[in-house]
Amino acid sequence: MSIHSSVLPGERHGIMSGYLETLALVERLHRLLLDVIKDEFERVGILDINAVQALLLFNIGDNEVTAGELKTRGYYQGSNVSYNLKKLVEMDYMHHQRCEIDRRAVRVRLTEKGRNIRSIVSELFERHATGLIDREIITFEGLEDITTSLRRLERYWSEQIRYIY
Repeated sequence: MSIHSSVLPGERHGIMSGYLETLALVERLHRLLLDVIKDEFERVGILDINAVQALLLFNIGDNEVTAGELKTRGYYQGSNVSYNLKKLVEMDYMHHQRCEIDRRAVRVRLTEKGRNIRSIVSELFERHATGLIDREIITFEGLEDITTSLRRLERYWSEQIRYIY
């Protein structure tokens, strides 16, 4: 069903502008999240790691994964995963070793130094989550509504990609 057949003519412009505003907001929020993480690391004096790398360490957590699994599990969305993994290993934030079964694959996991970074990000997110609720910026139910809507959007976009192939 197209936007033209399911929506009244006067509503088409509103839906399109609302969708475009949502797209811009999602992009701005991601960039802002990276800035918030960067600022936190500057505040605590950790300057050798960038926000993308810190978020990657946070998302991996206690798991041991291959580079290929990082994207499929949703831990990493960037295009330069190999570069960031290499840097994190060089800076001793991650261990890596060849997979026993498939020697082409490399498995990675956090070192103690990497777990420290994960802890800093986790504490930052905890402060933010608590602050949002305590300052009544959003309710728990409001967060659930946002998450549900964003998951639907994610599912829709994923389906669009699958239809291409």
